[in-house]
Amino acid sequence: MFGENITTAGLDVTNAMIGERWRLGTAEVQVTSPRIPCGTFRSWTGEKGWVKRFAQAGRPGAYLRVLAEGIVRPGDPVTVLSRPAVQVTVAESMRAFYGDRELLVRLSAVPERSSKWT
Repeated sequence: MFGENITTAGLDVTNAMIGERWRLGTAEVQVTSPRIPCGTFRSWTGEKGWVKRFAQAGRPGAYLRVLAEGIVRPGDPVTVLSRPAVQVTVAESMRAFYGDRELLVRLSAVPERSSKWT
């Protein structure tokens, strides 16, 4: 509904680190930022209060940068290839977005973060 999506089972994306590199099938991707709820999401759902509920749940999901194209098939494992030296989780980066200055400072030290954080 919102673009290219990967749906997983048993993968804790909320606690993934910004900058983590994953192998998905034959592709390599990198976690860059949390999905931040917005009015566009709300308009797709048509539910009043949806953005607030999404934010309060604290399970934002993640955007991934494609580092190496490949083929991903149902049932392919997700393998963590590396983690960054400065560790900020997807959930923490969402809290940084909503005003946690300490987390924002830590996030700014993660070079692999999305360019929208600069």
